[in-house]
Amino acid sequence: MWTIAGRELRSLFLSPLAWAILAAVQVILGLFFRDMLLYFIRPDVQASLANVPNAPGLTAILASDLFGSLGIVLLLMAPLLTMRLVSEERRNKTLPLLLSAPMSMTSIVLGKFLGLMGFFLIMLMMVMLMPLSLLLGGAIDWGHLGSCLLGIFLLLGALTAVGLYISTLTTHPTVAAISTFAAFLLLWMLGSFEKVGEDQTGVLNLAYWSIIKHYQPLLEGLFSTADVVYYVLLMALFLVLSIYRLDACDSFGLIP
Repeated sequence: MWTIAGRELRSLFLSPLAWAILAAVQVILGLFFRDMLLYFIRPDVQASLANVPNAPGLTAILASDLFGSLGIVLLLMAPLLTMRLVSEERRNKTLPLLLSAPMSMTSIVLGKFLGLMGFFLIMLMMVMLMPLSLLLGGAIDWGHLGSCLLGIFLLLGALTAVGLYISTLTTHPTVAAISTFAAFLLLWMLGSFEKVGEDQTGVLNLAYWSIIKHYQPLLEGLFSTADVVYYVLLMALFLVLSIYRLDACDSFGLIP
């Protein structure tokens, strides 16, 4: 599993696309963070916040918006990375060799998953330098910042698992990228759908299944076990589906 993960991570850093995505994320978020910081330190904004009881602090305003924007950026860019996880192996005719390796299908899938998550972790470490720079001029709410970091990490895990599964379904990375983006968009937009059924707070509420519904509270510093469980179950579901899909490809000769 760790061999596959290391191989996947190395291949990412040999790809110009991965470097381009890293650079794009840093530039986009850097400009956004600068603008938010300049807005926050304006005298009129400071005066307005001074008159608000229990006004949000520096971390609540800047970190929440920063990681909220990061979620949207990665919604657009993550499919470009997940598309190659398995479909590129098919295209290069290396998937049969990978499946015949002396390791379980679970190890292969988890290795692919952990390799890309390792890349995202490096990206998050770079992004974290922005809110940490606030220490130069003020205090940081570490609990709130940790909640934001947990939220984006869980979101990335869910997006990676979904993208990995879709990548097992096609030979063409472009098709995988478009299909993955459509799936991400659906999960994101479920929050705007009308409620159905009589159970307005339970699973019959389509908004309950929205990936943003469970992300937003963590950005606000509100930790809930239900939100964490949602992401863990979503990851587990699509990782298991990926394992079964590759196992079927190996058992029934479905590899092109």
